[in-house]
Amino acid sequence: MFYKISVIMPALNEESNIGMAVEDVASVFKRIGCSGEIIIVNDGSADKTEAVSRELMNKYPFIRMICHDRPQGIGASFWEGVAEAKGELVTMFPGDGENDSYEILRYLHLMDQVDIIVPFIYNKQARSWQRRLISKIYKAIINISFRLLLNYMNGTVVYRRSVLQTLTLKNKGFFYQAELLIGAIRKGYLYAEVPCAIKKRAVGKSKALTLKSFFRVAWGYLSALVSVNWPSQSVPIAPDSVTALRYRELLNYEKY
Repeated sequence: MFYKISVIMPALNEESNIGMAVEDVASVFKRIGCSGEIIIVNDGSADKTEAVSRELMNKYPFIRMICHDRPQGIGASFWEGVAEAKGELVTMFPGDGENDSYEILRYLHLMDQVDIIVPFIYNKQARSWQRRLISKIYKAIINISFRLLLNYMNGTVVYRRSVLQTLTLKNKGFFYQAELLIGAIRKGYLYAEVPCAIKKRAVGKSKALTLKSFFRVAWGYLSALVSVNWPSQSVPIAPDSVTALRYRELLNYEKY
């Protein structure tokens, strides 16, 4: 099936990287014949991220931009981008250019069978041993706490947009990725895990390992524990999702 995808691209002080990140996605759109859009979310950058983004908008008609007066967090940026998205599918590529977009967009055909594509990194040497260690600990805590068996939670996950419309996002920081995955999987949506490679960051340092990010992740984790154990009124799964379709097929099969 042919899908249109919305790529949400949060960027905070990424004037040196945003151009490379956009060009990478644009080239893959052309390479795989994908219809898509890029929504840059300039999250209160103090550098020339906005100016560089406007130059890219002049070059590519499928780019739009949302600007924040001050940083609101990657989770808030993603969720605002989702609200503006026009594609049937939605994913997030950070504006730091660390992700090779072909590594996840090459799997779009799997969306014929599932509602979520979850990547895991197979070239782990692209990151420092400290970050790999933190990722292992983080993965173990999330999997044990929420009874999951995921290989990775913080990648460029592809969602059917209607799935996201049945979820509520509370976390504005980096934990938003785990929060959405936990909510979607616990709700019963079908997903597939796929191997993906990442590139080394060209310029600057990651903002994921700051002390501020750590406290936001810790707070998001505690909030998720509460919402899972004491859930509010549940929203049914999206009727146009593959999951709903396959359950209907199963029910029809069992009648015979």
